[in-house]
Amino acid sequence: MQQASPTGQTHPPSAGGGELVLGRYRRVRRIGAGGMGVVWLAHDEKLDRPVAVKRIATGDEAVARRAAREAKAAARLAHPAIVSLYETGRDEEAVYLVSELVVGSTLAALLEEGALSDRDVLQIGAALCDALAHAHGRGVIHRDVKPQNIIVPDTQQSGGGVAKLTDFGIAMLLDEDVLTRTGDVVGTIAYMAPEQAEGHEVTAQSDLYALALVVYEALSGVNPVRGRTPAATARNVGERLPRLERLRRDLPRELCAAIDQAVDPDPGRRGKLTDLRAGLRGHAGDVGDEPGTVEGSTLEPVTRITRRATRRATRLVAAPDAQAARGWAAEDTHAGRVQDGWGDAAPDGPWAWRPVPPSGRAVAAVGAGGLTAVALATLGPPPPFATPAAAVAVAAVVAVVPRLGALLTVLGLALWLLLAPEGVAPGVGLGHGVVVNRAGARAGDSGLALLVLAAGLPAVIALWRARPGWMSAPALAPLLGVLSLALAWPAIAGQARRVTHRLVLGALGCWWLLLVQALTGTTLLLGPVPGVRDPLRWTGSAQEAFLHVLAPLLTSGAVGIAAVWALAAAVLPFLIRGRHGALDIALATAWAAGLAAATQAVARALPGDGGPPDVRGAVLGAVLAGGLAVGARAARGPARERPGTAWRPPGRG
Repeated sequence: MQQASPTGQTHPPSAGGGELVLGRYRRVRRIGAGGMGVVWLAHDEKLDRPVAVKRIATGDEAVARRAAREAKAAARLAHPAIVSLYETGRDEEAVYLVSELVVGSTLAALLEEGALSDRDVLQIGAALCDALAHAHGRGVIHRDVKPQNIIVPDTQQSGGGVAKLTDFGIAMLLDEDVLTRTGDVVGTIAYMAPEQAEGHEVTAQSDLYALALVVYEALSGVNPVRGRTPAATARNVGERLPRLERLRRDLPRELCAAIDQAVDPDPGRRGKLTDLRAGLRGHAGDVGDEPGTVEGSTLEPVTRITRRATRRATRLVAAPDAQAARGWAAEDTHAGRVQDGWGDAAPDGPWAWRPVPPSGRAVAAVGAGGLTAVALATLGPPPPFATPAAAVAVAAVVAVVPRLGALLTVLGLALWLLLAPEGVAPGVGLGHGVVVNRAGARAGDSGLALLVLAAGLPAVIALWRARPGWMSAPALAPLLGVLSLALAWPAIAGQARRVTHRLVLGALGCWWLLLVQALTGTTLLLGPVPGVRDPLRWTGSAQEAFLHVLAPLLTSGAVGIAAVWALAAAVLPFLIRGRHGALDIALATAWAAGLAAATQAVARALPGDGGPPDVRGAVLGAVLAGGLAVGARAARGPARERPGTAWRPPGRG
């Protein structure tokens, strides 16, 4: 016998003699709680099986009536894709709902973990179409379809179906007087059909909209209705969503069209559940079956058009009443906020097309243009064209095609250095060294070209699936090194959303810093790395550059610092959560101290004749790193909690 844990894992239930409920259900332990009650794992002593028992206190008459409605709605339904209700009863203090115990995870948790493939999503959506059709056929409108109310069972252990719909706490029974008045609003605003949000009549079309929006979010990685704040979410309700095909051009066009139709703001144009089911099931074999995360960025720029915002604001002012509006905000806050990050993933493979929001294009363009200007001004002889014009041209290209533009920029700079005419370089200073300062340079700076490729290609390739702005971000590490603050870089890299991107960024910042240090002869982090020669020895030869720069950096142990920074960046979001200020400060202090100590330990382990080098600006860099870690989290708000329990009985608890 197994039970579901809050994390979705399964463990044997604890033995013990808990309270006996309804004369036969022995409570084992509490495993969930919500607005309407507390959920317990229990053992059915009559049938010798695990069950879920939801206890709803009846002190409030409205809550008692809602519990009775929930039981009545669930009792009408018997479908493999709906959590089954076994029994209901009450005593002087509470109402009890006894349901099957589902071993698995919520759809919300699985999407956040990247555990589902596109094919899984379509199969789950089709199963839920059947579940809702069954409910509608028996006069039950769910009214709160969302990822947190969808359970994906562990079929190998539970024998369940593809997915199970739960939480009928606010369901509407069509053949009875409605529990709420016309104009009242119940549900979760981020998944609510426009007519439901405005307090109008709720029909089967409302559930169709919510389910289609869940599938849309699962495939695109973003719920375009949910804004940065509850008010922004309320303004977005009723707007036409961006076509799914724009976000996932790798999906079949007919599939995208079926989902887009079902999320039409006009109920009369949504079609039927059978139409959505046919689109999902008919294309399940045409999409990928590899699990992966599709992380989307906030699509507020799409809905920030003045005309639309004005119209929605007007409708919001005319909302049923202030209490309803506050209820929307509370529900949306409970559902969680969209978190920003520079690490959104491509939909299908590292080279797949993915739309980039305007803000991401701007950051990428500025970064690429700035780096191009620095490279043209400091590397090789003066270019035959104006440096500012070239930088602006690069920025324009990157703004249009960010990832491809970044790749072409790296290759173009390397090609320019390879084909550079014979001449004298300008000798621009950086710190106490010079980037290039040679007389009578021969045609072709292949050594410099190799360093440009060694720095740029790993950033472009490894971060192809990240927001393009991150590709040029490692340049901040050597800049911080000039200010004796290089240790602050892992705190910046730790702001990327995906852990793999944080690992890459942490390591790349150190790698770029070491390359710039070798190129300039300036101490940006460490003293001279053993084996790295003066730039005059290798700038004109790729072979010499490999022997006297790349090979020593890779073999001396200096890249161990890159590993330290990568790990520090990767774990940062798991430590600084933004929920308790004092705890965040304490953890950030410990994290920064550990970063400085580990970096210093690796540096002192490097071989050399001059004794172990010290890390430049270790204390100041660590202080800034800790401050940035806390400040960045405070600016974004608390990290979103994963759904608390991996299973839920049919109810709002």
